[in-house]
Amino acid sequence: MRRSEPLAALEQALRAIEPYGRTDLEERLRQSSYRLRTDRVRVLVVGEFKQGKSLLVNGLVRAPVCPVFDDVATSVPTVVRYAEKPTAALVRVLEPAEDGDPEKAKTERVELPIEELAQHIAETGNPGNREGWRQAEIGLPRALLSGGLEIVDTPGVGGLNSVHGAATMAELPAADAVLFVSDASQEYTAPELEFLRQATKMCPNVLCVLSKADLYPEWERIADLDRGHLAAENIDADLLVVSSALRVHAIRGGDDVADAESGFPVLISYLRERVVSQADLLARRSTAHDIVAVSEQLATALLAERTSYTDPEQAELVIRELTEAKAHASALKERSARWQHTLSDGVADLNADIDYDLRDRMRDIVREAEEEVNKSGDPRKIWDQLSSWVEQEVGAAVSANFLWTAQRARWLAAQVAEHFAGGQALLPKIHTRTEDPLAAVQAMELRSGEPFGVGQKALSGLRGGYVGVLMFGMLGTIVGLSLINPFSIGAGLLLGAKGLTDDRRRIYAKRQNDAKSAIRRYADDVIFQAGKESRELLRRVQRDLRDYYIDRAEETNRSLKDSLTAAEQSARKSQDEQRRRLAEIPKELARLESLHKRAMKLMPGEVAEPREPKLIEAAK
Repeated sequence: MRRSEPLAALEQALRAIEPYGRTDLEERLRQSSYRLRTDRVRVLVVGEFKQGKSLLVNGLVRAPVCPVFDDVATSVPTVVRYAEKPTAALVRVLEPAEDGDPEKAKTERVELPIEELAQHIAETGNPGNREGWRQAEIGLPRALLSGGLEIVDTPGVGGLNSVHGAATMAELPAADAVLFVSDASQEYTAPELEFLRQATKMCPNVLCVLSKADLYPEWERIADLDRGHLAAENIDADLLVVSSALRVHAIRGGDDVADAESGFPVLISYLRERVVSQADLLARRSTAHDIVAVSEQLATALLAERTSYTDPEQAELVIRELTEAKAHASALKERSARWQHTLSDGVADLNADIDYDLRDRMRDIVREAEEEVNKSGDPRKIWDQLSSWVEQEVGAAVSANFLWTAQRARWLAAQVAEHFAGGQALLPKIHTRTEDPLAAVQAMELRSGEPFGVGQKALSGLRGGYVGVLMFGMLGTIVGLSLINPFSIGAGLLLGAKGLTDDRRRIYAKRQNDAKSAIRRYADDVIFQAGKESRELLRRVQRDLRDYYIDRAEETNRSLKDSLTAAEQSARKSQDEQRRRLAEIPKELARLESLHKRAMKLMPGEVAEPREPKLIEAAK
C-alpha cells in the first residue's frame, strides 16, 4: 500500500494541533497513524483437501515456503508476509484474552529455520495439530508483500463443512480477500458452492482459482461448468485458471512466456488492483475523515472567536448556536441517547436471536441423528459414519450461525452510526474475527458399554435354555417322563432363543441410549462453546462502538466548549489583544485549511475545496 502520503498528512496534522493542547484529538490522530502502520491486507487461500493451495502460495511468493506433499495435508495455518530477510516462526496461544479477542491473547512465538517448518505444520510431523500451534508465520523480501499484503495458507480439512472448516469460516470476516482453490479434476460440489455463497456475503473480494490445469486436459470444460454454477447460484466471483507447476518451471528457467501461460501474472494483478488498492483507498478515506474532523473542530473555535471581534451582533447568534450544539453533544454521551439505546437493545436482541438460531440448528441435527440411531439396531456398526456426519453438519451449522452473527453485528454498527450522526460519519472498523468456535469442543465418543460377543450370546442362550429344560423337565416328571425329554428340549430351545433375543434388545437399547446421550452431550458442548464465542464477539462489538462514539461525543463537546469560551471571552479582551488575535487567526485558519485540502486529496474523486466547519451542524 502507498501509505507514506497519509502518514505524512497525519504528521502534519499532529504538528498543527500541538499548540492547542487538545490531547484527545492528538490521541485520535495517533490511533489513525497506528492503524496505518500495523493494519495488513489479509488474503485467505481456502479450499477442499489437496487442491493445490500450498503450491499456489509458493507460486505467488516465488519461493517454496509452504510444504507440499502428494498425500499429506497442511495442519497449521501459514501466514506469509513481508520481511527484510527470510524468517519463520510458530505461534501458540498461552492464554486467551478475557474478551475473546484473538489479537489480545497471550501468545508464545518460537523462531526456527524455514527448512524445519514443514515438520511442525504438516500432518506427517504434527497430525491434527496436536502440538497446538495457532499459526506459522513466514517473512519474505518480496515486492508483492511489501505493501502490507499477507497470504494465509489454510489447512486442508477434507471438507468445507467439517468440524475444522468452522475455523476457516471464523476467519472470513477479517479477510480482505478470499482465493477459493479447486483443481480441474471436477466441477464444483454442493459444499463448495455453499461455502462460496457464505464467503461472498462476508468478504468484499472472492476469487475462484482453478488449479492444476496442466494435469487435466478437460480443464476448459470444467472451467465453463464452474462459471455456469457460479452464475446459476448468483455468486459474484470471478474465476481464473492457473498452473502452479508451470509457474515453478517458469521461475526456474526465467521463461516469461511460460509464466504468462501459468495464469499467475493475472492473479497477481487482481491482488494488486482489486485487493491492495481497495484496502489502500479505505485506509486513505479513514485517515482523511479523521484529519478533516480534527481540523474542522479546531477551526470552529477560531471562526467563533473571529466573529465575536468583527461582528458583535452576529456573535450573539453564534454563541446561542454553540450553546445549543454543546447541549446536544453532551446529551450524546448520556445513556439515554438514542444511539445508546439502539446499541444496547440491538446487542440484546442479537444475543437472543443467535442463541435461538444455534439451538434450533443443533436440535434438527440431534433429531436426525437419533432417528438414524433408532433405525440402526446396533449403533456401533454405524457409529464412525454417523459421528462423521454429525460433526460435518455441526461444523456447517456453527459456521452459518457465526457468519450470520458477523453480518448482524455489521448491520447493527450501521444502525448505531445512523442514529449517532445521521450517517454522515465514517463507520468505525469493528472486529468480528474470533478463534475457531469448535476448538474447545470435545470429540463425540460412544461409551464401550456392555459387550455382546460370541461368548455373551452363548451364555444368554444357555441361561434361557437351562431354565426351559429344567422347568418343563420337572413338569414332565409328574406325568412319568424323564427330566430330559423332547418337550423339555424344545422348551429349552425356545426359551434360549427368547433369552438371547431379549438380551440383544436390552443391550442394543442401552447402546442406542448411550449413542443418543453422546450426541446430545456433543450438541450441548457445541452450543456452550460456540454460543460463548458469539456472545464475546457481540460484547466486543458493543464495547468498540460504545467507546468510539463516546470518544467522538466528548471530542465534539470539548470543541464546542472551547469555541463557546473563546467567543464569550473575546469581548473582555483589550483593543490591542483583539487586534493581535485578528492578525493571528487568519494564519491559523490558513494552516488548518491547508491541512484540510491535503486530507481531501487523499481521497480520489473528492474535490479539495475549502468549506466552513460543519461541527455545529453535525452536533445538531
